[in-house]
Amino acid sequence: MIQYLSTTGGTKPVDFETAILDGFAGDGGLYVPEHLPTFSQAQLAKWKDLPYTELAFEVLSLFIDSTVMSANELKTLLAEAYAPFEKETVIPLHPLRSREHTYIMELFYGPTLSFKDIGLAFLVNLVDFFLKRKNERLSIVVATTGDTGPATAYFAAGKASLDAWVLYPQEFITEEQERQMTTLPHTNIYPVAVSNCPDGGDDLDLVIAKLYANKDFKEKLKLSSVNSINWGRVMMQTVHYIYGYLQVVDKVGDVIDMTVPSGAFGNLCAGGLARNMGLPVGTFVVANNRNACLHRIFSKGQFKKEAIYETPSSAIDILIPYNFWRFLYFQTGMDGTKIKHWITEFKQTGNLQFDQETFELYSKGFLSYSATDAQTLSVIRDVYQTEQYLLDPHGAVAVVAVDALSEQLTGKKMVCLNTAHPSKFPEVIAAALGTPTLPIAATHPSIEEAKKRCQKRYSCDHAHLEEALLAAMENNWELKMSNE
Repeated sequence: MIQYLSTTGGTKPVDFETAILDGFAGDGGLYVPEHLPTFSQAQLAKWKDLPYTELAFEVLSLFIDSTVMSANELKTLLAEAYAPFEKETVIPLHPLRSREHTYIMELFYGPTLSFKDIGLAFLVNLVDFFLKRKNERLSIVVATTGDTGPATAYFAAGKASLDAWVLYPQEFITEEQERQMTTLPHTNIYPVAVSNCPDGGDDLDLVIAKLYANKDFKEKLKLSSVNSINWGRVMMQTVHYIYGYLQVVDKVGDVIDMTVPSGAFGNLCAGGLARNMGLPVGTFVVANNRNACLHRIFSKGQFKKEAIYETPSSAIDILIPYNFWRFLYFQTGMDGTKIKHWITEFKQTGNLQFDQETFELYSKGFLSYSATDAQTLSVIRDVYQTEQYLLDPHGAVAVVAVDALSEQLTGKKMVCLNTAHPSKFPEVIAAALGTPTLPIAATHPSIEEAKKRCQKRYSCDHAHLEEALLAAMENNWELKMSNE
């Protein structure tokens, strides 16, 4: 049975269930398996024609021991988790006519129209499964820059075992994303609009870290998270890399490249780990927007906090890619002491320069690019005018990076991850296409329906957020406990 450790080495090993329900490790690090399972090319070939949920069962079974969750329980959970998705295939792939051997992986056919649905459909239902078995409840608190929040709220809605507190920087997300959270009528969903966040979602992550550090509060409210700090998110996301690979290769063993729009590195961390497990990906392209936090890491070896910019690809307006630490842990010998040292240095100085050996260890097999706002809008317009296919601003960042780095790539097949539906970003799409009238591809019935509904939310200034959350969450918890 695989045990789970902290990336910073300060906790004893725990089992899978504990790692999932805790979210953060007790020392503030991120949970990781004590070793990564691997698969052979022969195993991969056997998975070639499996539907998504059947493939997910095979991959997750490498991590989840049958003593923790039986095969039938896992299969049932997967079937229920992905039943709300629009497409039976869950994740279709669309070939781009304008770019040879390039495929768009459409990760936005879940209920809230973003790739976050892929991981959270499974993870929230998994948390609920464990809590029901233990006859317990907990409080989930997540920060979102636009897509994690709606997905968390949707899948937690109505679950008696969960209260979901969803924090978002009001100035950094679209109204469409906000309404996906605030129009849910369920009494266990608490959207919190936070104003005056100078560093966007990173400010909220810091407040959540303080809540976790408050041990009495964390224990009383059974605090957890389903952000990509939670190992379950990263583990589940390895599946769509394997699925996408199997959909486009002519024969298993062929090497392809993949491009991922990324900010916090959670999605890309999963891709990198899938490659470590045996997936034949030659190059991962790290597609950053103007904020370039990952471009600095993968081009200069520099982990540095700089001023944040609001960009058309708002969901990846991130300064601190915290899941990079998880990936770095695996690439540099699984040494928690090293990770803790680097994190401490960064917290003290705001600027960490990796030595050449470390840089070469983690950057092998990666290229990176920082797309400008103008490039993002231009490629949306170009692809739509050329082939009537509409990219969202994040998928556009991926295509910009592929275009810019094409001469450095292998020339093999390329899979670009498109992480959200364009209907969530109408103002960006209108600016890109140069028209106030949106095409049908830029709309979605669920988005239009949410415009007609009442909204409910908490609101708070960032300066008082920690104090306000402590009071609101504790009062709510005590009220619910007294009514049971």
